[in-house]
Amino acid sequence: MVEIEFQQKTKELIDSLKSVCANYGLGNDGNEFKIITQVFLYKFLNDKFAFEVKKINQKLAEAEHWEDEVAKLSDDAFDMLKLQLGPDTARLKTTHFISYLFNQQNKADFAKLFDDTLMDIAITNNDIYAVVTDSGEKIRLFDRVSEFLTDVSKRDAFCRAIINKLGEFSFERIFTQKFDFYATIFEYLIKDYNSNSGGKYAEYYTPHAVARIMAAILVPEAQRGHIKNASCYDPSAGSGTLLMNVAHAIGENRCSIYTQDISQKSSNLLRLNLILNNLVHSIPNVIQGNTVLHPAHKEKDQLRKFDFIVSNPPFKMDFSDFRDQLDSKENKERFFAGIPNVPKQATDKMAIYQLFLQHIIYSLKATGKAAVVVPTGFITAQSGIDKAIRQKLVDEKMLAGVVSMPSNIFATTGTNVSILFIDATNKADVVLIDASNLGEKIKDGKNQKTVLKEEEEQRIIDVFNGKQQEEYFSVVVSYRDIAAKNYSLSAGQYFDVKIEYVDITPEQFAEKMQAFTDNLESFFGQSRELEAEIKKQLAGLRYE
Repeated sequence: MVEIEFQQKTKELIDSLKSVCANYGLGNDGNEFKIITQVFLYKFLNDKFAFEVKKINQKLAEAEHWEDEVAKLSDDAFDMLKLQLGPDTARLKTTHFISYLFNQQNKADFAKLFDDTLMDIAITNNDIYAVVTDSGEKIRLFDRVSEFLTDVSKRDAFCRAIINKLGEFSFERIFTQKFDFYATIFEYLIKDYNSNSGGKYAEYYTPHAVARIMAAILVPEAQRGHIKNASCYDPSAGSGTLLMNVAHAIGENRCSIYTQDISQKSSNLLRLNLILNNLVHSIPNVIQGNTVLHPAHKEKDQLRKFDFIVSNPPFKMDFSDFRDQLDSKENKERFFAGIPNVPKQATDKMAIYQLFLQHIIYSLKATGKAAVVVPTGFITAQSGIDKAIRQKLVDEKMLAGVVSMPSNIFATTGTNVSILFIDATNKADVVLIDASNLGEKIKDGKNQKTVLKEEEEQRIIDVFNGKQQEEYFSVVVSYRDIAAKNYSLSAGQYFDVKIEYVDITPEQFAEKMQAFTDNLESFFGQSRELEAEIKKQLAGLRYE
């Protein structure tokens, strides 16, 4: 009940911040998402700080206004208090507290004070929260929020409206909650902003059903709580949905997250997601940059290898401007199956997922596992790079299986998708699942999407992990079987074709044949009548 109540209150906070933006002409503005996410994060960091210092100092926990008690501490005592905080809590000054800004809001130049506060928090905590680009530049936590409003005369009032929304309730009571609460809130927070807005890399939000299935197969229930120091990687991380699910399955304190994504917006959203999910220790591993051209995670000048890799890479994209740079001696081993050529037309349909998939295979440890969303056409293509990738996975015995998903599982794209599971230790049979007939079709705005029921998700997980064979749903095949089928990974090509026979009497056979004959005679009669009518109409035509 507490969780539902706080989910509702948090959604109300997000809605109220959106309302403030709308009232000041920033509704659906390109900068609105920056304002909403950064103000939300400022609130979150304040409440997390309060929660943590109250655990350390009982007097603060018992005070009616904890901020007043903190203000009474000497500088040395306050510094000592902050030294006892965990590494995932922001180091705040008393002038950073929401209550302090609330009490200063009627002073002149309040917008400047508000912005200066956010910038000071960012600078003070830069080593903890900064995201790094592939060239080494640090992207700070906050911007000067009021400056997104072009009308200078309205900035003070805008910041007052924001600060008045932030004191209405506290997150403190739910900091003991786990991932499931934050997943709901995070999705609600970004739902209006994480869409394909025409950018160079489309920022698709991976549905939770896909993310849960991938995590549950990569980290089965029996292994949870037993994995230690795991490295988890996504080379096209977006806002991090896939990684959050895997980290939750492993245990947030048992793994480190590594990411790269070309989008600054996605990297900022991912940083927020890591903060909400007790994965602050992984923020230094968040890189904004072009993974295909400049992979950033290295060890001793070699690309780093990972225990778990998850990815929903962009499928099609024009990368003709840097295609030739990829065709180098250094990339021969990484892009073992080849690099797509630049077509004369439709360069926007270049299959960039082929590069991401090869990069993932190359980046996997010898004992590693990966789950990758691919267009379903990949699993049956009879030639080219797709087939060469499948052949490597089969010939080198590093494939766990494939799940072909229902159409429209992604509301933003009509492309049918499958999930490819790679397991370098799987030397036995491979599981192929055709889940294309599962799910319920619903409207999502202007789009139609397919939603899996919880029991359908669980069926896929149980069948895959148990290597179960179900008629017209799943098959368990050997690597030799797959090679014999020209390396096809489509479950349907391995289903047994069954012909059902029904015993009938000679009289019943004669009756059926007579019915067929009568139907044919009727159709022939109609055909002759139509033929005569056409001839009659043609004969009546005259040249004028």
